[in-house]
Amino acid sequence: MSAGRVVVVGSANVDLVIDVPRHPAGGETILGGDLRRTPGGKGANQAVAAARAGGADTTFVGALGRDESGDLLLGSLAGAGVRTDVVERVDSPTGTALITVSPDGENTIVVAPGANSHVRVGTAQTERIAAADVVLAQLEIPLGAVVAAAGARRAGALFVLNAAPSRELPDEVWEQLDVLVVNEHEAADLVGGSTSAEPESLAAALLARVSAVVITLGALGSLVAERDVPAVRVPAAQVEAVDTTGAGDTYCGVLAAALARGVDLAEAARLAGAAGALAVTRPGAQDAVPDAGAVTALAAALSRPKN
Repeated sequence: MSAGRVVVVGSANVDLVIDVPRHPAGGETILGGDLRRTPGGKGANQAVAAARAGGADTTFVGALGRDESGDLLLGSLAGAGVRTDVVERVDSPTGTALITVSPDGENTIVVAPGANSHVRVGTAQTERIAAADVVLAQLEIPLGAVVAAAGARRAGALFVLNAAPSRELPDEVWEQLDVLVVNEHEAADLVGGSTSAEPESLAAALLARVSAVVITLGALGSLVAERDVPAVRVPAAQVEAVDTTGAGDTYCGVLAAALARGVDLAEAARLAGAAGALAVTRPGAQDAVPDAGAVTALAAALSRPKN
């Protein structure tokens, strides 16, 4: 089976991270730990995951400022084996995310998009997308770039959308979509339902608009649902969470990489779940992405029958 070719179209941010004893309430000031400055952004994180943890031939399509933060992100992407030759440098600051992480690994994030607002799909980007097996996008960039990326893929290639952060999707996105990846909150937002609804109910509602959906459930694993096929629950590995910041992005990148190799959706979700579990055991986003060998080993261990 070939490595598969993935193009990730999305955001790139420098993460400014502070460990906190708890997340502050409105109007409250608390003291945290030392400030960490690390490469992040949903798109860049997913590209690193597709290449390093998924083993795919991966290209990142995005925009960075002409600043030191942009250089940091280019270095991180290249270090993971991601192709960056169609990344554009623009006259806006590189995107920045302000992140607090509590002792249980949960995080809060505020993003200043900066250069991410200028992501576009031009001639060079279109040519690279047209050679991909899977095109993966998120919603931290202009919707026009998402639509253009979906429309540039070749016949037979998959368009996978991680619909995060949550926002309403226009018909032109739904019409292009092959696989939707969301958490329970994002799924509820898209169907206008309650977050207390069962994931199976949310998935059934989403299948009215897309042929396949993956709902991630954190420590409970994920739900894989496809039209005319019974939904499948994929259990998660039980690990001690240190930082959940990049876990969902790691999941999406490995899912896309597996699909690019021709793996079926349920098996791709199993590999993605193993990668996401490993990612939460280390701090950071791109820094926490595991290598492909570790992902394969954990996925194999999880699939063994228990005595």
